[in-house]
Amino acid sequence: MVDQQWTGVRQRVAALGTQPTSSKVFGSLGHRWALEDPLAHDGLAELEAQMGVRLPDDYRNFLTSVGAGGAGPAYSLFPVRRVQGRWRREGDGADLADLTMLARPFPDHGPDPEDLEALLAVRPEEEDFEEIEDFDDAIEAWDERWEPLMFAPERTAGAIVISHLGCAQREWLIISGTHRGTIWSDCRADDTDLVPLLGQAGKPVTFARWYIDWLQQAELTTHQPSTNA
Repeated sequence: MVDQQWTGVRQRVAALGTQPTSSKVFGSLGHRWALEDPLAHDGLAELEAQMGVRLPDDYRNFLTSVGAGGAGPAYSLFPVRRVQGRWRREGDGADLADLTMLARPFPDHGPDPEDLEALLAVRPEEEDFEEIEDFDDAIEAWDERWEPLMFAPERTAGAIVISHLGCAQREWLIISGTHRGTIWSDCRADDTDLVPLLGQAGKPVTFARWYIDWLQQAELTTHQPSTNA
């Protein structure tokens, strides 16, 4: 049985793919409006058993009612596929999630902002070095301090990457802890910590709101009539 909030969503995505203006939607040339087949309920059970955690309800209902990934925000909603008898999420950065930490609560806070600011203040700049080799050595030594601070595996415990926006920017779905079910933006490549996506009312965006907002905006972009979710 299709969850009510997902009724007709697969058909709406397919309709968008037939529009001559569908390429105007950011990322659509990546997913080409194709959705994976929905997961069977026993497949979902196997996936959750492998992950060791129950997925947020709106995401698990999407997987069984709409599709196991494909067309979605940015370059796609990372598809879930069985490969050599194991389930895995496929996409640029999908492997960033530490599978041993999925059941651990997602942390409320990342690195201390003062620590980040202090380290950024001493980042080597190429123009300060006469020899490029000296700069390379300096930035490598700086990276050895920066990477553990910003990209520690514990920072994304209890979360999975679900979408890639390009330029090493990604979005995570929190699956464990107090932020469970919400979407967080990851722009650590631009030296900023993860932050929750917020809706117009300033409330954290859930998976369902994230996907449906994208679908409605895509329909507006292509001038395709939509049914309010």
